Amino acid sequence: MNKRVFVISDFKDESSKSINTQPRMFVKGLIRSGYDVQRFSYRNILTQFNPFSGKHFRRFMPKFVKRHTDKLLVEQLKAYYPDAVLILSMKYLTPDTVRAIRAAAPSAVLAGRDEDACPEDHPERFEIARLLDVQLNTSAGRFLQAYKNIGVPRCIFLPNFCDPDIQHHYDVQPKWKKEIIFTGRATHTRLAEKGDRHNLIEIIAGKPNCCVYGSFGTPRVFGLDYYYAICGAKIALSTNYVNDVPLYHSDRLINYLSCGAFVLARRVPQTELLYHDQKHLRYFDTEEEFFELADWYLKHDDERQKIAAAAMEHAHRQYNCTRMVKVAMELIEKGDADVPWKVIL
Repeated sequence: MNKRVFVISDFKDESSKSINTQPRMFVKGLIRSGYDVQRFSYRNILTQFNPFSGKHFRRFMPKFVKRHTDKLLVEQLKAYYPDAVLILSMKYLTPDTVRAIRAAAPSAVLAGRDEDACPEDHPERFEIARLLDVQLNTSAGRFLQAYKNIGVPRCIFLPNFCDPDIQHHYDVQPKWKKEIIFTGRATHTRLAEKGDRHNLIEIIAGKPNCCVYGSFGTPRVFGLDYYYAICGAKIALSTNYVNDVPLYHSDRLINYLSCGAFVLARRVPQTELLYHDQKHLRYFDTEEEFFELADWYLKHDDERQKIAAAAMEHAHRQYNCTRMVKVAMELIEKGDADVPWKVIL
């Protein structure tokens, strides 16, 4: 009998961002792996009943909105009898919500997921995680250890994954063709200091035929346009806000690799367990090294394209959403899986 999985997340159903989210890939992978899935887009339900929006959405949200959303969630859980509940976004949930989930589905395994750096900046997530059976993080090291330290029974590293159905190489219009790109904000709202990362991105934004989508006056791109922008670049820069945590990369890296971009990625500890230097991408440690590598590969198309093609094949084979969800469910249900990057605390 196929198992039933109830997935709670912010699926961004009202936005073009929904096409590019990891939860969307998670649901697709579950269905293709033979699971039945019931999805609950928590923030979207809150929005339907909340008279406030924008920056006032959380600050002035009436208590009845949260109570009603939790009531709908519990009703669906009780009607579905899930074998597992996956909380892929902890934002807007509270410990009371998780207690209600546990009461409504007492036999289900409860697993949460955190994709962000610096979990200590979100103490409310710790309060939720304490009530879970399993915590999945897209990082190891001190970020994963932070969840173990608060008493989560099992903490597991799970890298971001891709959807080869829509993440692959496209022949794109000339407007997308650039030498170097970066996608995202140069400065994080919580990590606002302008360090090496910001400086590197700012230099790229100022260079001819280069583009930073999402900073310095250029809007972000979503949906298939996001993948077109990646496919039009000769070089894509991957760098995190934090680069000293083992295995930590934002989903920016897998998005680049799976669309066939040649990637220059800032090195993080143990990253070779995921992608090999000079085979799938090139790692760099300093700004000077980045521009030296960029200059060389812009002049050597054959080498650049060879690495990009190998990376896309590797990403599609190893990190596609169907395979990765099977691995995730093995780790959740059995506590083990045969993968080179396995980290379980």
